[in-house]
Amino acid sequence: MDMFRDFIPSGSVRLDQLLKFSITIDKMTSVLRRNLLIDRSRRENDAEHSWHISVMALIFAEFAVEKVDPLHAVEMLLVHDLVEIYAGDTFAYDVEGYKTKAERERKAADKLFSTLPPEQEEHIRSLWQEFESRTTPDARYADCLDKLQPFLHNTMTEGHTWRATDIRTVRAQVEKRMSALEDFMPEVHKWVVKNIENAVSRNWLRK
Repeated sequence: MDMFRDFIPSGSVRLDQLLKFSITIDKMTSVLRRNLLIDRSRRENDAEHSWHISVMALIFAEFAVEKVDPLHAVEMLLVHDLVEIYAGDTFAYDVEGYKTKAERERKAADKLFSTLPPEQEEHIRSLWQEFESRTTPDARYADCLDKLQPFLHNTMTEGHTWRATDIRTVRAQVEKRMSALEDFMPEVHKWVVKNIENAVSRNWLRK
C-alpha cells in the first residue's frame, strides 16, 4: 500500500519532504525487537526502545566517567535505529546477521535520509554516523544506554531474550556486549555484573 496515498501536498516542496519523512518514520512502530516489554505482554518495537533510552540519557549522565551532553546523546538515540525501517533489527547475538549489518544499514541510511532537505539530511546522517562511530564521549554514553536498556528488560523478564534464542545465549556473550560500560559507566557495570551472576544462577544464561 502506498503510505502517501491520502497525503495532501502543502504547496511547499520542503514542507512536504518533512511531512513525508515524519510519516515514514512511523514505520519504527512496526519493527519488532527480540525483547519483551517489562510487563511481558508483547515484544518491544524500535520506537519504544528509542524513546526509552532517550529518557534514560537524561538521567544517567552522572554515572559517566567523562562529561557528556545528555541532550546531544538524546538526539543520537532518537535517530540511531531509524535505518532499521529498511534494514530490519539485527539481534545483538546474531553472528550471521552482523556480517551484513553495516552494509544493510548504510544502504538504508542512504534511502531514508536522502528524502530530507539537504541540510536536514546532513544533520540527521551526522548524528547517526556519530553514534555508529562510538568515538565521542556522547556517542559512547549513548551506546552504553543502548546496551543497558535491553539488559534491564532481560533482568525483569527472567532472561526472556537470552533463553528464547535458538542457541541459548552464554555468559561470555553478554559480558562482552556489556563491557562497554566497564570503562565508561563503571558503577553501573558493577550492577550489570551482579545481574549476570544472578542470570547464570537461575539458568537464564548458560555458563
